[in-house]
Amino acid sequence: MKYPYVHRHHRHHDGFTLIEIVLVLTIISVLVGTVIYYMRGTDDVAREMRVESDVKLVTTQLKLYEARNFQPPTTEQGLMALVSRPDKEPIPERWTQLLEEVPKDSWNQPYQYLYPAVRSGQKYDIFSLGADGVESDDDLGNWRKAGEGSKE
Repeated sequence: MKYPYVHRHHRHHDGFTLIEIVLVLTIISVLVGTVIYYMRGTDDVAREMRVESDVKLVTTQLKLYEARNFQPPTTEQGLMALVSRPDKEPIPERWTQLLEEVPKDSWNQPYQYLYPAVRSGQKYDIFSLGADGVESDDDLGNWRKAGEGSKE
């Protein structure tokens, strides 16, 4: 007759084996690597969206400037015409400060301004030279929304 409460010689584990630890660390590292891989491009998207937002802000202020002065600032006057009264012709008669300062793009460079427009098909071009800092097809401006490819 067998006794139900008699313990047989079983190996009793009080911890994890080396294989279990390595397996868990491998799974964690694969998950972390996957997250890093997918998060990699979000910085560029955020920078482009900031440029798009800044371009909309500056466009709104330029429209207000134009409504008060019957024309936008010239290329020579630039976006600084929204911050301080231009001293180059044509000097506006009804000038008002519309911005505290001209915003800088996501790469800490000044926005470019051209009047009349060359690329946008609008009255003026407002754009960032982007990460490369040179005028090229990858520039972001009032002719291109964040996330779109170049339209040229």
